[in-house]
Amino acid sequence: MEFDIKSVRAEFPMLNRKVNGHPLAYFDNAASSQRPLSVIDAENYFYQHNYASVHRGIHSLSIQATTNIENIRNQVASFVNAASSEEIIFVKGTTEGINLVANSWGNNELKLGDNIIITEMEHHANIVPWQMLVERIGAEIRILPFNDYGELMLEYINELIDDRTKLLALTHVSNVLGTINPIKKIIEKVKSYGILTLVDGAQAVMHCTVDVQDLDCDFYVFSGHKIYAPTGIGVLYARKSLLNIMPPWEGGGAMIKQVMLPSGTTWNQIPWRFEAGTPNIVGIIGLGAALKWVNNLSLDIIFKRENLLMDYALEKLSTVPELIIYGPKERCGVISFNLGKYHAFDVGSFLDQYGIAIRTGHHCAMPLMQHYVVSSMCRASFVFYNSEEEVDRLAASLIRIHRLLGG
Repeated sequence: MEFDIKSVRAEFPMLNRKVNGHPLAYFDNAASSQRPLSVIDAENYFYQHNYASVHRGIHSLSIQATTNIENIRNQVASFVNAASSEEIIFVKGTTEGINLVANSWGNNELKLGDNIIITEMEHHANIVPWQMLVERIGAEIRILPFNDYGELMLEYINELIDDRTKLLALTHVSNVLGTINPIKKIIEKVKSYGILTLVDGAQAVMHCTVDVQDLDCDFYVFSGHKIYAPTGIGVLYARKSLLNIMPPWEGGGAMIKQVMLPSGTTWNQIPWRFEAGTPNIVGIIGLGAALKWVNNLSLDIIFKRENLLMDYALEKLSTVPELIIYGPKERCGVISFNLGKYHAFDVGSFLDQYGIAIRTGHHCAMPLMQHYVVSSMCRASFVFYNSEEEVDRLAASLIRIHRLLGG
């Protein structure tokens, strides 16, 4: 099957609009991707024909809606190759998934004097929940650094680990550098010490095949809106043996078995024990449609296309005067850069005038910015529906901005 860029782009209505009189070139996919019509239509159809609340309802619409979202739970389990759908928890996104682990597993298992390891390249969502946890408990965070090429310095792992190390939490793919961390190798190493692992897959799930059994991780989290699904829906994969000993984080409906006064409430089975309240039903429907769309197009075709586009973009951007590109040569998804001495906000604002959407700022990765001694970077992030023509426009526009700003 050949990749037909025109027919693929035709399935994404947003890509047809203009911004400031120019065709939109959307390079902010690492923040949130656009939606194909099949996802939009699935949500609309559910609202128009099948909408009802789920769980406990005995009428036909509720039973059908419940069946639909539980089928999607099975679909997600298959997508990441979980051993059981009971290992799939629906959450708002990656951030909530990490907070759930920190507040359930972490509060229950971490003790005074214990430590966890994170990396210097993490998104704030994989830093702050652990900082809040260790502050409450009196534990410690240890940092695995990366080098100036954007690669983790794995030789330091042994120095960080001791008999009080309980967890390693790290990103699969850096949201700033595009670094693809050798997750399987790292997990294998720390497992030999009996250390649990959590992988932030927010930037990986749309660019890499995720097989949680092959990785042998204990937790894996990702957000639906990165992989062409709606916002407000995400997935926490957690090993069943861990879920069975983890207490619920939030209380309310659906997560209980029996409620007694003044005490004596008991919890539901997994996975529902961790899904308090009415879930984002329409978001789950959209997630199922997005994963179906991706599988129908073929992950292999998507990955091949994105690799070629990334090589093309790196080559084109190398022609821009004074452009500083951060991160390794082998990367996926993102190219972060600065244009000489000019502030990232100024560069991003100029690009917007040409209809080119990029992200500027610290990208929720302030420690990474501190490593490179910068306050902000420009970030262009790519997926398979971006075109070579858009990349050409980005490079040409950066050259024009360099000239306009006095370069």
